[in-house]
Amino acid sequence: MRLIVWAFKAVILLVFFSVLWVAIYAAVPVPVTATMLMDENGITKDWEPLNNIDRNLVRAVIAAEDSKFCTHDGFDREAIATAMARNAQGGRIRGGSTISQQTAKNAFLWQGGGYFRKGLEAWFTFLIENIWGKRRIMEVYLNVAETGIGTYGAEAGSQRYFQHPASSMSRSEAARMAAALPLPKERAVVNPSGWLRRHGNTISSRINVVANEGLDSCVYQ
Repeated sequence: MRLIVWAFKAVILLVFFSVLWVAIYAAVPVPVTATMLMDENGITKDWEPLNNIDRNLVRAVIAAEDSKFCTHDGFDREAIATAMARNAQGGRIRGGSTISQQTAKNAFLWQGGGYFRKGLEAWFTFLIENIWGKRRIMEVYLNVAETGIGTYGAEAGSQRYFQHPASSMSRSEAARMAAALPLPKERAVVNPSGWLRRHGNTISSRINVVANEGLDSCVYQ
Protein backbone atom coordinates (compact mmCIF):
# COMPACT_ATOMS: atom_id res chain seq x y z
CA MET A 1 0.00 0.00 0.00
CA ARG A 2 2.80 2.38 0.90
CA LEU A 3 4.48 1.68 -2.44
CA ILE A 4 1.28 2.57 -4.27
CA VAL A 5 1.03 5.84 -2.36
CA TRP A 6 4.63 6.75 -3.21
CA ALA A 7 4.07 5.86 -6.85
CA PHE A 8 0.96 8.04 -6.94
CA LYS A 9 2.84 10.95 -5.38
CA ALA A 10 5.68 10.52 -7.89
CA VAL A 11 3.24 10.68 -10.79
CA ILE A 12 1.60 13.82 -9.37
CA LEU A 13 5.00 15.49 -8.98
CA LEU A 14 5.99 14.50 -12.52
CA VAL A 15 2.80 15.97 -13.91
CA PHE A 16 3.16 19.17 -11.87
CA PHE A 17 6.79 19.84 -12.76
CA SER A 18 6.38 18.91 -16.43
CA VAL A 19 3.43 21.30 -16.79
CA LEU A 20 5.41 24.02 -15.00
CA TRP A 21 8.43 23.40 -17.22
CA VAL A 22 6.37 23.63 -20.40
CA ALA A 23 4.61 26.76 -19.12
CA ILE A 24 7.95 28.47 -18.47
CA TYR A 25 9.21 27.63 -21.95
CA ALA A 26 6.03 29.07 -23.40
CA ALA A 27 7.50 32.52 -22.76
CA VAL A 28 11.23 31.98 -22.10
CA PRO A 29 13.74 30.91 -24.77
CA VAL A 30 14.97 27.36 -24.25
CA PRO A 31 18.45 27.94 -22.77
CA VAL A 32 19.97 24.52 -23.49
CA THR A 33 18.87 20.95 -24.25
CA ALA A 34 20.13 17.50 -23.34
CA THR A 35 21.26 17.00 -26.94
CA MET A 36 23.36 20.16 -26.78
CA LEU A 37 24.91 19.22 -23.45
CA MET A 38 25.90 15.79 -24.75
CA ASP A 39 27.34 17.14 -28.01
CA GLU A 40 31.10 16.55 -28.05
CA ASN A 41 31.47 19.19 -30.76
CA GLY A 42 30.38 22.04 -28.50
CA ILE A 43 27.42 24.34 -28.99
CA THR A 44 26.91 27.19 -31.42
CA LYS A 45 23.42 28.68 -31.16
CA ASP A 46 21.61 31.99 -31.32
CA TRP A 47 17.95 32.18 -30.34
CA GLU A 48 15.82 34.25 -32.70
CA PRO A 49 12.08 34.98 -32.46
CA LEU A 50 10.02 33.53 -35.27
CA ASN A 51 9.56 36.99 -36.78
CA ASN A 52 13.31 36.97 -37.46
CA ILE A 53 13.24 33.63 -39.30
CA ASP A 54 12.34 33.67 -42.96
CA ARG A 55 8.94 32.20 -43.81
CA ASN A 56 10.65 30.16 -46.52
CA LEU A 57 12.24 28.02 -43.80
CA VAL A 58 8.93 27.52 -41.98
CA ARG A 59 7.36 26.39 -45.23
CA ALA A 60 10.34 24.21 -46.09
CA VAL A 61 10.26 22.24 -42.82
CA ILE A 62 6.50 21.78 -43.12
CA ALA A 63 6.99 20.53 -46.68
CA ALA A 64 9.83 18.21 -45.68
CA GLU A 65 8.82 17.01 -42.22
CA ASP A 66 5.13 17.47 -41.51
CA SER A 67 2.65 18.67 -44.13
CA LYS A 68 -0.24 18.16 -41.66
CA PHE A 69 1.37 20.33 -38.98
CA CYS A 70 -1.50 22.80 -38.88
CA THR A 71 -4.27 20.20 -38.79
CA HIS A 72 -3.11 17.44 -36.43
CA ASP A 73 -3.15 17.51 -32.63
CA GLY A 74 0.54 16.71 -32.35
CA PHE A 75 0.31 13.17 -33.71
CA ASP A 76 -0.07 12.10 -37.33
CA ARG A 77 -1.71 8.74 -36.76
CA GLU A 78 -1.66 7.80 -40.43
CA ALA A 79 2.09 8.45 -40.66
CA ILE A 80 2.70 6.51 -37.44
CA ALA A 81 0.72 3.53 -38.75
CA THR A 82 2.59 3.63 -42.07
CA ALA A 83 5.96 3.77 -40.30
CA MET A 84 5.03 0.83 -38.07
CA ALA A 85 3.98 -1.23 -41.07
CA ARG A 86 7.24 -0.48 -42.90
CA ASN A 87 9.34 -1.19 -39.82
CA ALA A 88 7.60 -4.55 -39.38
CA GLN A 89 8.94 -5.52 -42.82
CA GLY A 90 12.52 -4.99 -41.64
CA GLY A 91 15.26 -2.80 -43.08
CA ARG A 92 15.97 0.77 -42.07
CA ILE A 93 13.81 1.99 -39.19
CA ARG A 94 11.48 4.78 -40.23
CA GLY A 95 9.82 7.27 -37.92
CA GLY A 96 6.42 8.89 -38.07
CA SER A 97 7.21 11.84 -35.82
CA THR A 98 5.58 15.19 -36.35
CA ILE A 99 7.28 18.55 -35.85
CA SER A 100 5.46 18.72 -32.50
CA GLN A 101 6.90 15.39 -31.39
CA GLN A 102 10.38 16.36 -32.55
CA THR A 103 10.10 19.64 -30.65
CA ALA A 104 9.01 17.85 -27.47
CA LYS A 105 11.95 15.47 -27.76
CA ASN A 106 14.50 18.15 -28.60
CA ALA A 107 13.42 20.64 -25.94
CA PHE A 108 12.71 18.34 -22.98
CA LEU A 109 14.21 14.91 -23.56
CA TRP A 110 17.15 13.10 -25.13
CA GLN A 111 17.90 11.39 -28.42
CA GLY A 112 17.44 7.67 -28.87
CA GLY A 113 14.53 5.29 -28.68
CA GLY A 114 12.91 3.18 -26.03
CA TYR A 115 9.31 2.98 -24.91
CA PHE A 116 9.90 5.05 -21.78
CA ARG A 117 11.30 7.99 -23.72
CA LYS A 118 8.60 7.67 -26.38
CA GLY A 119 5.99 7.75 -23.64
CA LEU A 120 7.46 10.93 -22.19
CA GLU A 121 7.64 12.37 -25.70
CA ALA A 122 3.92 11.74 -26.18
CA TRP A 123 3.14 13.44 -22.85
CA PHE A 124 5.26 16.52 -23.62
CA THR A 125 3.79 16.66 -27.14
CA PHE A 126 0.30 16.77 -25.62
CA LEU A 127 1.40 19.55 -23.26
CA ILE A 128 3.04 21.81 -25.84
CA GLU A 129 0.12 21.42 -28.24
CA ASN A 130 -2.28 22.58 -25.52
CA ILE A 131 -0.10 25.14 -23.69
CA TRP A 132 2.06 26.60 -26.45
CA GLY A 133 0.10 26.32 -29.66
CA LYS A 134 1.47 25.85 -33.17
CA ARG A 135 3.34 29.13 -33.56
CA ARG A 136 5.39 28.64 -30.40
CA ILE A 137 6.06 25.00 -31.31
CA MET A 138 7.48 26.09 -34.66
CA GLU A 139 9.53 28.86 -33.01
CA VAL A 140 11.10 26.45 -30.52
CA TYR A 141 11.65 23.79 -33.16
CA LEU A 142 13.56 26.16 -35.41
CA ASN A 143 15.71 27.35 -32.51
CA VAL A 144 16.71 24.04 -30.91
CA ALA A 145 16.91 21.66 -33.88
CA GLU A 146 20.43 20.53 -34.74
CA THR A 147 21.38 22.17 -38.04
CA GLY A 148 24.97 21.00 -38.30
CA ILE A 149 27.93 19.68 -36.35
CA GLY A 150 27.77 21.53 -33.04
CA THR A 151 25.28 23.95 -34.58
CA TYR A 152 21.73 24.48 -33.30
CA GLY A 153 18.88 26.55 -34.61
CA ALA A 154 18.03 28.34 -37.82
CA GLU A 155 20.10 31.43 -37.11
CA ALA A 156 23.34 29.60 -36.33
CA GLY A 157 22.76 27.30 -39.30
CA SER A 158 22.12 30.14 -41.70
CA GLN A 159 25.20 32.01 -40.52
CA ARG A 160 27.30 28.86 -40.83
CA TYR A 161 26.20 27.82 -44.29
CA PHE A 162 25.11 31.03 -46.00
CA GLN A 163 26.87 33.80 -44.03
CA HIS A 164 23.70 35.80 -43.49
CA PRO A 165 20.88 35.84 -40.94
CA ALA A 166 17.97 33.42 -41.01
CA SER A 167 15.65 36.35 -41.66
CA SER A 168 16.72 36.48 -45.31
CA MET A 169 16.92 32.88 -46.47
CA SER A 170 16.09 32.15 -50.07
CA ARG A 171 13.75 29.34 -51.04
CA SER A 172 16.64 27.11 -52.16
CA GLU A 173 18.63 27.79 -48.99
CA ALA A 174 15.65 26.97 -46.81
CA ALA A 175 15.00 23.78 -48.78
CA ARG A 176 18.60 22.62 -48.45
CA MET A 177 18.59 23.18 -44.70
CA ALA A 178 15.27 21.36 -44.32
CA ALA A 179 16.57 18.44 -46.39
CA ALA A 180 19.56 18.07 -44.05
CA LEU A 181 17.62 18.36 -40.76
CA PRO A 182 16.98 14.64 -40.16
CA LEU A 183 20.74 13.90 -40.30
CA PRO A 184 22.53 17.26 -39.97
CA LYS A 185 25.91 15.69 -39.17
CA GLU A 186 25.85 13.59 -42.34
CA ARG A 187 23.92 15.59 -44.93
CA ALA A 188 25.54 18.49 -46.74
CA VAL A 189 23.70 21.81 -46.84
CA VAL A 190 26.22 23.53 -49.11
CA ASN A 191 26.66 21.93 -52.53
CA PRO A 192 24.64 18.75 -51.92
CA SER A 193 24.80 16.08 -54.59
CA GLY A 194 22.88 13.05 -55.78
CA TRP A 195 19.74 12.11 -53.91
CA LEU A 196 20.14 14.89 -51.36
CA ARG A 197 20.27 17.52 -54.11
CA ARG A 198 17.15 16.11 -55.72
CA HIS A 199 15.41 15.94 -52.34
CA GLY A 200 16.24 19.59 -51.70
CA ASN A 201 14.85 20.54 -55.11
CA THR A 202 11.63 18.66 -54.33
CA ILE A 203 11.27 20.50 -51.02
CA SER A 204 11.94 23.80 -52.78
CA SER A 205 9.10 23.15 -55.23
CA ARG A 206 6.79 22.08 -52.40
CA ILE A 207 7.32 25.40 -50.63
CA ASN A 208 4.90 26.87 -53.17
CA VAL A 209 2.37 24.14 -52.34
CA VAL A 210 2.60 24.98 -48.65
CA ALA A 211 2.09 28.67 -49.47
CA ASN A 212 -0.74 28.18 -51.95
CA GLU A 213 -2.66 25.72 -49.76
CA GLY A 214 -2.09 27.66 -46.54
CA LEU A 215 -0.40 24.74 -44.83
CA ASP A 216 1.49 27.22 -42.63
CA SER A 217 -1.60 29.26 -41.72
CA CYS A 218 -1.55 28.17 -38.05
CA VAL A 219 1.90 29.70 -37.65
CA TYR A 220 0.91 33.10 -39.08
CA GLN A 221 -2.60 33.74 -37.79
